[in-house]
This record gives sequence, structure tokens and C-alpha cells, in this order.
Amino acid sequence: MSLESFKELHHQKYPFIIANVWDAISAKAAEEAGFLAIGTSSHAIANMLGYEDGQNISFDEMLYLIERITKSTSLFVSADIESGFTEDLQILNNYIEKLVDVGVVGINLEDGNTDEEKRKLSGDGILEKKIKCIKAYVKSKNKDIFINARIDTYTTKVNDVLDQTIKRGKVYKEAGADGIFVPLIEEKSDIEKVINEVGLPLNIFITPKLSSYKTINELGIHRISSGNKVHHKVTEYTTDFFKVVSY
Repeated sequence: MSLESFKELHHQKYPFIIANVWDAISAKAAEEAGFLAIGTSSHAIANMLGYEDGQNISFDEMLYLIERITKSTSLFVSADIESGFTEDLQILNNYIEKLVDVGVVGINLEDGNTDEEKRKLSGDGILEKKIKCIKAYVKSKNKDIFINARIDTYTTKVNDVLDQTIKRGKVYKEAGADGIFVPLIEEKSDIEKVINEVGLPLNIFITPKLSSYKTINELGIHRISSGNKVHHKVTEYTTDFFKVVSY
């Protein structure tokens, strides 16, 4: 399964769904259910290991789980690495090469950072430099990786959110991003404008307002993911089960 085949999934006539997983068992379940690709959920993995979301887990701990996941499935694996676990570009390149070497074909890399439990938006130049640096480095190694640039304008509720999203999307596209991920974007007009003006495959989160595959398809969205939602439901079920058997 080649990187080019993974890229092609982002240019179908209909959106493809990423199954967000957190361990080998959930990865195998996604494969048995018929998914074509999986995305590791950094939030779910962190919680599973007893950490809060927001780069509180170390990269090495995250890499260990990602490697176990890739070895457990034949599906494409895209890894959520938050904002990269470092601001040092040389270290970041080393991280990316390790991910490619364990079989990862794509990454989510974001321009938001969690500070004291509140997500904050970084300047667009920070992610721009990371994307450029990664693409140049993997090319020098005769390798490649799909970069899904996560834009946290809607999650942080910035002013002029649509204009900021389009501006950042264009910057990241110019830097070499292969797709953009805009969590919590929901309005039809916003989605259509982002797709038309940025010109990259758009990944969205499933939300109560965007829960119909038919509606998502009609909007021209390319990729759908659910983040921590499935793991959260599993945790709720486990809690309820333990409450029952403890009596």
C-alpha cells in the first residue's frame, strides 16, 4: 500500500472515513469493520496512558503505541502528533523519520497548542516552517509523508475565523501541506469557501450538525474523522459496566 494510494483516497468523488484508534485491538477492529485507513488519536492514547491531552505524553511513548498499531494492521496509518512535541526543527525531522520508518504514511500537525488546559492558536509562521522543513528533509532521504495541516481557528474561536482559516490554509499549502484539517467548522458556506479558496483536501470532525454522510458528501468534504469520540464512548461503557459488576 503506497503513499500515492493514500493520497488518492483524498481525491475521490466521495469522502473517505478515517477510523480513529488508540491501540492494536482498536486498529484490528477498524480493519475488520472495513475501513481503508486509520488515524491514531493522540487524545485517546494520552488518556489511555494516564495523561491529559495536550502533549503531556512524551514522543517516545506515543511512538511506541503508533508502532504497535502499524504492526497490527495492513491499513494505512496516519499519526496525530499534535504540534510535533518539539519546536526544534532538527528534532522534529528525526521524529518524522522514525514515524515513516515504522510504517506511518501521514501525520496530523497542528497550529494550536494546549497551555494550562486551554488551547491557544500559534502564529501561522510556526507551522509553515515545520511543514517546509519536514518536506525538505524527507525528500532528502528519498521518503515522503502526507501532512494534514490542522488549523485550530474554530477550536480557539478567533476573530474573523473564516478569513483566518483561509489565510492559514493557503500558507500551509504553499509550504507543502497535502491536506488541511479544520476541527469544528460546520457552516455550509464556510466549508465551501475554504475548499474552493484553499484548494486542498479538507478533513472535518464529525459533529452533531455534520453527522450525515450524505450531507458531508454533498458539501464536497474529502475526509472525515472522529478524534477521541469512540474511545470516550468505550470509556463510558467500561465505567458503566464496572458500576454494575461492583454491586
